Amino acid sequence: MKINWGHKIAVVYILFVVGILFLAYKASHEEFDLVNNDYYGEELKYQNVIDQKARVAALSAPVQVEQESHKITISFPQDFTNQPIKGEVYLYCPSDEKKDIRQPFSISNLTCVTQVPAKAKGLYDLKLSWEAGGQTFYQEQKIIF
Repeated sequence: MKINWGHKIAVVYILFVVGILFLAYKASHEEFDLVNNDYYGEELKYQNVIDQKARVAALSAPVQVEQESHKITISFPQDFTNQPIKGEVYLYCPSDEKKDIRQPFSISNLTCVTQVPAKAKGLYDLKLSWEAGGQTFYQEQKIIF
């Protein structure tokens, strides 16, 4: 049996339509994880973050973040000598909300060591927020485990 060119065009057209319908079906079943459930409310509070980042920029030296295997060492500058520092280390995983890690800390010296679970692999945003001397500070940095 020989297929003429009209039938060939019809087969190509039908395959194209089936392909588009398949892509539409797959796209409708894709999961979309929002960065934050209260995205717009957080956006309005962002001026506080800008102010906290400005206070970090005004420090005499930057906050040093060193990463070893599954340990993060955070060294604060001399500006915080003899001041208690209380804050939170937040490791945000952009690809999977279930991998996010939050660890509060409270130190009286200038060094904070945070252990990270062995399951933590991939790209993370380190969101470091702390309070010292009645002021709040915030710093972000990318880390790969």
